Amino acid sequence: MSRQYCIILCRPDESRNIGSVCRAMANAGIQNLRIVGSKQDYNDDQIRTLSIHAYHIWEKASFYTDINDAVNDCVIAAGTTRRKGKKRKEKLLLPEEFAELSSGIPSGTIAVVFGNERTGLTDEELAVCSLGITIPAHDSFPSLNLSHAVQILTYTIFRAEKPRSPGYIPITMKRLEKTTGEIVKNLGTMGFFTLAGRQDMEQFWNSILARAALSEGEAAYIEKMFTKAAGLFRKSTEQL
Repeated sequence: MSRQYCIILCRPDESRNIGSVCRAMANAGIQNLRIVGSKQDYNDDQIRTLSIHAYHIWEKASFYTDINDAVNDCVIAAGTTRRKGKKRKEKLLLPEEFAELSSGIPSGTIAVVFGNERTGLTDEELAVCSLGITIPAHDSFPSLNLSHAVQILTYTIFRAEKPRSPGYIPITMKRLEKTTGEIVKNLGTMGFFTLAGRQDMEQFWNSILARAALSEGEAAYIEKMFTKAAGLFRKSTEQL
C-alpha cells in the first residue's frame, strides 16, 4: 500500500464548510474524507453546491462515532490546533514541517484531523493524535475558517509530496497500542512511574513511536526489549 492521506473532521457544524473541504481535498488529490458524526445531520444540497465537482468525495465519505475508530487504521494522525496548553501537545509543527515529516513515511494512511468550527479539537481528541499542527495567523484574529485551514494543509502536503519506494508498511495506530501497552506495563513492573502516571506515559510513547513510523519487526523488537528488561529487573530484586 502506497502512502495516502485522509482528512478527518470531528463534529463539524456547517454543511457548507464540508462542501468546501471536499473541493480543497480534490485540489490536492486527496479523496479519503472521514467524519466523526452522523451523515443525516448534514444538508446534502449545501454540500453539493460548495463542493462543485468534488461532490464524489462527500458521497464516499466514512462516518465514525468517535475519533479512536476514525484513526485506528492510520499509521500517524496529526491534530490541528491554534490553542496551546498543558494537554495540547508540547510541540506543535508548522504545516511545512508536518508535510516534510509525512512525505518521508513510505506507506500507509496518514490522517490530518480538524476539530469543530467553534471549539476546535477537544483535549481528549488531540490526545489521541500522534502530533499537533498549528497554522500561524495574526494575533488579532488567529481563528481560521475550517475549509481554509484544510486548504492550507492539503496544499502544503501536495507541494511537499515526493515519490518513495514502498520499502515497508508502518504499523497502524491500533497495532501501536499493543507496543505502547507492553512498554508501559514493563516500566510499571520496574516501578518507573506511579499508577496515576500511566496514561501520560502511554500518550508519551504513542506520540514518539507514531512519528517513527515503526515496521512490524521494529515494534516486536521493542516489545521484546522492554519485556526482557523487566525480567532482568525482577531477577535482580529476587536475589537481594
